[in-house]
Amino acid sequence: MAFDRMIERWGRGPLVAVACVPALLVLALLVGVALRYDAPTPTRRGAPPPTVAVPQEDETVPPAAPAPPGLPVIDYDPAPAGFPADPHPLDVTPLTEGVTPTRNIAAYDAPGGRPRALLAPSISGVELTMPVVQRRTGWTAVLLPSANRRLAWLPEGGWSSVVLRDQIVVQRRTHRLTWYRHGQPVHTWSVSLGQPGQETPLGRTFILGTTPPPEPVYGGVDVFALGAVPDDPEAVPTGLRGAHIGLHTWQDDDTLGEDVTNGCIRLTRTAQQTLLDEVRPGTELVVVDALTTS
Repeated sequence: MAFDRMIERWGRGPLVAVACVPALLVLALLVGVALRYDAPTPTRRGAPPPTVAVPQEDETVPPAAPAPPGLPVIDYDPAPAGFPADPHPLDVTPLTEGVTPTRNIAAYDAPGGRPRALLAPSISGVELTMPVVQRRTGWTAVLLPSANRRLAWLPEGGWSSVVLRDQIVVQRRTHRLTWYRHGQPVHTWSVSLGQPGQETPLGRTFILGTTPPPEPVYGGVDVFALGAVPDDPEAVPTGLRGAHIGLHTWQDDDTLGEDVTNGCIRLTRTAQQTLLDEVRPGTELVVVDALTTS
C-alpha cells in the first residue's frame, strides 16, 4: 500500500508517496536502536527571547564558498552525510525562531565551511520550516530535515524567518508528552512509545508536515511526520526503508503508557486533533528520558 499525498495543513500540497504495510505507517513507525547520551537530565526552562548574534568589533564573517554544480537537494529521503552533529541534542530550551527557504539555498557543514546539499522552499510541495538552534554573525544553524540530531549552517540571504510559539517535549520514562506555548505548559498527555530494540529516538527534531491516516486503525485523524528518520536504517525491514518517525493516534487507547510501537509516538485522538489544530510545521519536538524542573 502507498500514500499518494502528504498534506501540510498550513499551505496544502503533496509531500511524497510513502510505503506502508498493514497496521504500520512508515513515516511514523520505524526507528533503529536509539542512541544513548552521557548527558545530565534535561532541566525545563522558560522560553528565551529570540537568539540574535551580537558581532564583536573584531569579528569577521566567514565567507560562503560558492555552491558547486550537482549538489543534491534534501528531500524526504535520508539527508546526505557530512553535516555536523547537534551539540546539544537534549537541550529543552524552547527554539523560538524558524527559517523557511525562499529559493534553493546551499547548506554548509560550518560557517565558511563546505556546502553539502541544497535546501529547497518545500519538500514535494510542502513548505519547509526548520528551527534555528544557533547563530554566528552572518550564519544561522538550523535542525536538518530527514536526519537525526544534525545541523546545517546557512549564510545570509535566500530565506525568511518565522516565529515559533510552540514546543513539544516527550519523556520516555514517564510516557508523557507535554505541549508548551511560549515556554509554558498547555497540556500533558500519556503516550505509547517504541518497544525494546525500536525505542523512540532521543533528541531534538521538528514537525515536517501532516498526512491523512492510511487505515482505520489510525483513528481517522491526520498524522504528523517529523524531520527524524531511523537511527539504524539496517534495523528497518526492507519494505519500510526511507521512513520518517511520526506522531499519531490509534484506534483505541489500550496501550497508552506502554512501549509497544515501532518507534512512533502514539497518543489519543483528542490530543492529536488538538495539536493538529494548534501547532504548525517547524515546531520543535524533543524526546528525552526525563525532565527535572528548575
